[in-house]
Amino acid sequence: MSPSGVQKERMVAEDMYVFSADGKVLSEPAAKPWPDKPPKCTDCAPLFMKAYQMRGAGAVIHSHGIETCIASMLDPGAKEFRMTHMEMLKEIKGHGYRDELVIPIIENTPYEYELTDSLSEAIAAYPKATAVLVRNHGIFVWGDSWISAKTQAESYHYLLDAAIKLYQLGIDWTTPEHGPINRAKRSRSILNTGIPNECHAAEPLKCVVLDVEGTTTPISFVTDVMFPYACDNVRKHLTSTFYSEETKEDIKLLRVQIEDDLRNGILGAVPVPPDEVGKEDVINSLVSNVESMIKTDQKVTSLKQLQGHIWRTGFERKEIQGIVFEDVPEMLKNWNSRNIKVYIYSSGSREAQKLLFGNTVHGDLRPFLCGYFDTTIGNKKETRSYLETAQTLGVDNPSQILFVTDVLQEAIAAKNAGFEVVISIRPRNAPVPESHGFRTIKSLSEVWER
Repeated sequence: MSPSGVQKERMVAEDMYVFSADGKVLSEPAAKPWPDKPPKCTDCAPLFMKAYQMRGAGAVIHSHGIETCIASMLDPGAKEFRMTHMEMLKEIKGHGYRDELVIPIIENTPYEYELTDSLSEAIAAYPKATAVLVRNHGIFVWGDSWISAKTQAESYHYLLDAAIKLYQLGIDWTTPEHGPINRAKRSRSILNTGIPNECHAAEPLKCVVLDVEGTTTPISFVTDVMFPYACDNVRKHLTSTFYSEETKEDIKLLRVQIEDDLRNGILGAVPVPPDEVGKEDVINSLVSNVESMIKTDQKVTSLKQLQGHIWRTGFERKEIQGIVFEDVPEMLKNWNSRNIKVYIYSSGSREAQKLLFGNTVHGDLRPFLCGYFDTTIGNKKETRSYLETAQTLGVDNPSQILFVTDVLQEAIAAKNAGFEVVISIRPRNAPVPESHGFRTIKSLSEVWER
């Protein structure tokens, strides 16, 4: 760690403090003659340690860049900074152009070391984050290496600067369309009366579209069971099915995605050699790419399709059993009895969705579902995907469709397409801003409560 109160650009290796993994000082710089100050370790030391200990960071950078300060002040009550559909998002670990960047914001204190508790709480609450903003102060950024930390820090400064400029132009940086800020705010002024959506819709409710992760199914089941199973079995699956037509198609899709990731500089992407090189080398590179995609939770069709085929084996062998929240089976039956059609829309493949709902601890729930949508119909955070969904369902008006999700950006996209929308608040779901404007439920049964 660097000393405090020195000219950073003039530092050499001998000026650094060296710590053990538990925060003990192993070596410190020697004092220099006047006008240099006596050495003193940075007040950020306990904050840096949190990133190392809680995230396994290889390097942490703290910046007072003016962009980081102003961006945190644009909305004084905001607990998060959000942005989507910007090219430089690709430089942030685990993000692509269409993904939503969420940076937690914590309040400043007179002394930096006093930020330790709030920083650790933010790191714990936002497992995908690689940065935390400190209002009126600056930003902490971490990465797997000093190169990753530096690259991301530069990208965060670019994105925050872009948000400030867009704010000055009256353009909303939080939605895919990047329309005028006032229009975006009006689109989010959604009824929050506690009255069922069917009651205040222009026409009676005909269809319900449900997200999976965080809505029908605990996030823990996906992150702690499904993803690890796919990761642990990808090599075995590719090896045993390498020459099957299904796996050949999976590999073809993966090659296209990986080539795109390499062009865009996505971390973890490695070239896949041609088949002529040999089966083992191809599988080794594919496994490396798939493991990286799963780790960063990429929402791409090629990965989701392969995962679905791996999970199929797990369900067939009874090594996996689907988990849904206790209220889900009853509400599926309830909607079915009211002649309301229920559909699933998830980033997971349609095959994976059928496997999950067909093999739950409550039995086979597929008879209560009328269809399945995945990313082949479009990205879940883009309005056009919901317009296409409405066309497919054949309703007279999109307001006849209720969409339930735990992701704010998906909710906004669906609402912009004319859907009725509620946000699902379940254990371990990512927090949503307090002023989002949507009605929230903690159980699907609350949809009908007044």
